[in-house]
Amino acid sequence: MAAKSKKPKLKSIIRGRPPLAKTPTASLSSKTTRNLIRTHHNLQKAYTQALKDDNDSKARELEAEITAQGGLAKYQVASTQGQSAARGGDSSRVLVEWLQPILQGAHERSHRFRVLEVGTLSTKNACSRVSCLDVRRIDLKSQDPGIEEIDFMELAVPRDGEKFHVISLSLVLNYVSDPASRGEMLARVPKLLENPTQESVIPSLFLVLPLACVANSRYLTEERLSQIMYALGLHLTKQRITSKLYYSLWTFGPIGENSSHIQIKKEVLRSGATRNNFAITLDTRELG
Repeated sequence: MAAKSKKPKLKSIIRGRPPLAKTPTASLSSKTTRNLIRTHHNLQKAYTQALKDDNDSKARELEAEITAQGGLAKYQVASTQGQSAARGGDSSRVLVEWLQPILQGAHERSHRFRVLEVGTLSTKNACSRVSCLDVRRIDLKSQDPGIEEIDFMELAVPRDGEKFHVISLSLVLNYVSDPASRGEMLARVPKLLENPTQESVIPSLFLVLPLACVANSRYLTEERLSQIMYALGLHLTKQRITSKLYYSLWTFGPIGENSSHIQIKKEVLRSGATRNNFAITLDTRELG
């Protein structure tokens, strides 16, 4: 029997994503949208686990099933329709609202702020209508010429003075199916943000998650999320909770004490049969 190959580390977001498929154009009902997104997430988690376990036959089986259901392209259509104005829409409206005090001052001083939107599905959200925001939009599968097709984990780190004032991860982190890869994604955020300033809420990370990821997980609570963020120098500035979503704004500031050797493992923080398994792990000794 041949020796097992070394398991690949999920450094790239796309490593944990399923294959792409031709973009469908038909409109989807709200119920169909929810079911498609839920099924896609579950299949993607199983696919990623099969890759980690070197279970090639299982990975191929799941890959075929994902492709048959429309792949990433159909997931993007469902997500776009789910975020349409008719269905409660665009999470960036919350970000613009939270940034309003500094945006007003920026208009008066003709100052501009650089924003990185990760996993962008549309170029016509609330941020696009604010003249003092220079928005760079990226996604693994671009649906628009205004969206760069690039993996966040492979994005080159800009020079000081060219980094971002705000990074938006809106319903992106939950797509990354491996807890360690989620931690690596969050750990990359401070490297791309400008140095701390006198502004009250920037530089910052705008993070949006399904509420269940924080409120009903065995392995993640608001306190645990804050612990992870604090280790990375990110401090909670704004928060909003709706029936389905957890919105938060994390301002980049001084790194927490002894954060150079922080290790946050996957451990049960809540018990109960109805809990989900969403988790984020972090080991700062492996981040370099």
